[in-house]
Amino acid sequence: MLWYNKSLKNIARQLRNNMTDYERILWSKIRRKQLKGKQFYRQKIIGNYIVDFYCHSSKLVIEIDGSQHFEDEGKEKDKIRDKYLNDLGLKVMRFSNYEIKSNLNGVLKKIYENL
Repeated sequence: MLWYNKSLKNIARQLRNNMTDYERILWSKIRRKQLKGKQFYRQKIIGNYIVDFYCHSSKLVIEIDGSQHFEDEGKEKDKIRDKYLNDLGLKVMRFSNYEIKSNLNGVLKKIYENL
């Protein structure tokens, strides 16, 4: 079992209740074991981070990146976060809002291949 910061529970709950449009779109396609029968969790706390989506059986983290992730500060934070998650043995896949909007089938195919 992965360690998680229990003080983030309320924040994770708020994020689940206020997902972005792009998170909702992807969630509608991966929830209820729709991809290879794999269970995904949304806004999952891992360590001191809250990841957008997590599949425990495949050790897969999926992040949906908005514009702030493409600025220098966002890129640096993502690099640190991804290293932490990778060091736990997790694979991190990142998709932009634009990819979700314009190529959802391609995104789903990439996720499917990594499950």
